[in-house]
Amino acid sequence: MSALLWALVALPLTVGTLLAVVGRPVDRYAPGVAVGTAVAALGIAVVVAFEHPRIEAPLLEGLPAGLAVDGLSGLMVVTVTAVTAAVLLFSVADMGPGEARARFFGLMLLFSGAMLTTVTATTLPVLLMAWEVMGATSWALIGYWWRDPERGDAANSAFLTTRAADLGLYVAAGAALASGQADSLALDELADATGAWSAVITAGVIAAAFGKSAQLPFSFWLSRAMQGPSPVSALLHSATMVVAGAYLLLRLEPLLAQSGWGGPVVAWTGAVTAVVLGLVAVAQTDLKQLLAASTCAQIGFMVLAAGAGAVTGGTLQLIAHAAAKSLAFLVAGAWLTAFGAKALSALRGAARRHRTAGITFTVAGLTLAGVPPLALWAAKDVLLAGALEDNAALYVVGLAGAVISAVYSVKALWFVWQPVPVPLPDDRGQPLPHVARLPLVTLAVACAALTAPSFPPVRDAVGRVLGGEAEPGPYFWEFALSGALAVAVSALVWIHGPQLLAVLSRLTAWASDWIRLETAARFLFVNPVLRLAGALATFDDRVLDRAVEDTARGSVRLAQWTNAQAERLVDGAVEGVAGGTRALGRWARRPQTGQLHQYIAQAIAAFTVLAVVLVLVR
Repeated sequence: MSALLWALVALPLTVGTLLAVVGRPVDRYAPGVAVGTAVAALGIAVVVAFEHPRIEAPLLEGLPAGLAVDGLSGLMVVTVTAVTAAVLLFSVADMGPGEARARFFGLMLLFSGAMLTTVTATTLPVLLMAWEVMGATSWALIGYWWRDPERGDAANSAFLTTRAADLGLYVAAGAALASGQADSLALDELADATGAWSAVITAGVIAAAFGKSAQLPFSFWLSRAMQGPSPVSALLHSATMVVAGAYLLLRLEPLLAQSGWGGPVVAWTGAVTAVVLGLVAVAQTDLKQLLAASTCAQIGFMVLAAGAGAVTGGTLQLIAHAAAKSLAFLVAGAWLTAFGAKALSALRGAARRHRTAGITFTVAGLTLAGVPPLALWAAKDVLLAGALEDNAALYVVGLAGAVISAVYSVKALWFVWQPVPVPLPDDRGQPLPHVARLPLVTLAVACAALTAPSFPPVRDAVGRVLGGEAEPGPYFWEFALSGALAVAVSALVWIHGPQLLAVLSRLTAWASDWIRLETAARFLFVNPVLRLAGALATFDDRVLDRAVEDTARGSVRLAQWTNAQAERLVDGAVEGVAGGTRALGRWARRPQTGQLHQYIAQAIAAFTVLAVVLVLVR
């Protein structure tokens, strides 16, 4: 079984890398290869979810690389691969032959492989490596149409925001090593740290999770990420990237509980995000922006569940949301391709034009609204039961977030079902290809079928698979209350659409620009950093550069002075030696007369001097 686990992560990573590297020459074959790879990965995921394999390999001294499939990661690998297969199948029709299909499908598979590695990682080093690849490929996918500067800026904004928060994982890893309680950096050992190091680990994990899952105050990056292709939004913002942070918090719930403060901070942040970003969704007039804000709000419920210790409810919410949100994004993408519009006012009658898309989008919308008997209705009650056990006020805020979700979901449905035809040329609004209908219908069926796990005995089985402590289940009145509120609010919005939506637009106008979160981030962080960078650049130009230039000029002057002095001294010494040598030569030539008697006299004088010296020395 260990070979299957290796194959689960290696297959999409390898095929994705090959497609992305080879590029345009294999554009024709890329869709088929990618869909086949995704389906094969789904089959492997189902097998390993039942077998629970575990593998470990050496990485660094005392820091092994580990992958494992347990209860939570088993459910996640099946969810990730299933949504990936559905999205890639839809993309075959959505991404036309004129696009760089090999690059697109390759990056999608790379991203999927990184997400599978993330959810199966058992140690922080492996998690960090997969986390980084996931961030890099998400940047490339959001900026897929890189020739458009606006899309490039959006990709940079999303990447830099999540990367800033990701630093929390590095801080957590350093604190875990410093504590000495988690030498191998195994995720299961992080809760063993004590004292101040435990608080640092908890804070680092929470920061990274909030950033990746677009929770307050990091939510604005998800708005910018909507510049990417619709299949990218369907994959990244339903079951993969944005739920990675929620998954990490669910996985490390013992760490949150052990810290004492981490659980409440996480739970209340999730609850507030569910309410505030729900209001942001209500204020949107663009369908993709509405879905983006609703993603933040719906993930807020998962984060709330992690903080309240309701791991089963949070997991059920994650899976059900993956089906509903990926379906909603795919239909929005289909309408954008068909009609060239994503503004709600321009999509009036879109559901009537594309009945399959309209009906499946309605299923997704009602699921997000929490209308019985669809999946998110029951899943949300399971996690809110844990919140009620923890704090009644938390339950009330969570229930308020659920009511708001009905408002924004039915608002979208009201627009697309209005009997006002979308003005289209004759060649627009063609029926969806069959290859695009299959994933939509499959995901719509999943939205209904995933209700069953929220009720006994399936819910109890899910709890046993997750391996946590027994969690409180919702009473009948909780199901009835949330269902009745969802139905009542949905009916109210549908019946009094124009009047009620006009009132809501005025009430939520302050939230239309995502409560100016990006403006606040720029004011508090980006602008100060840019000003600091400008000041450092000025310091570099006016102080450091001038000091270097002055030093250089001084060195040149010193060299010139040294050259002048040394030249005079050395030249004088050389000339003096030469003059002395010439004088000595002239003196030495004088005795050389060529007359024998003079040579004899010179020899006699020399021997006489030598004899005198010898006599005196002795």
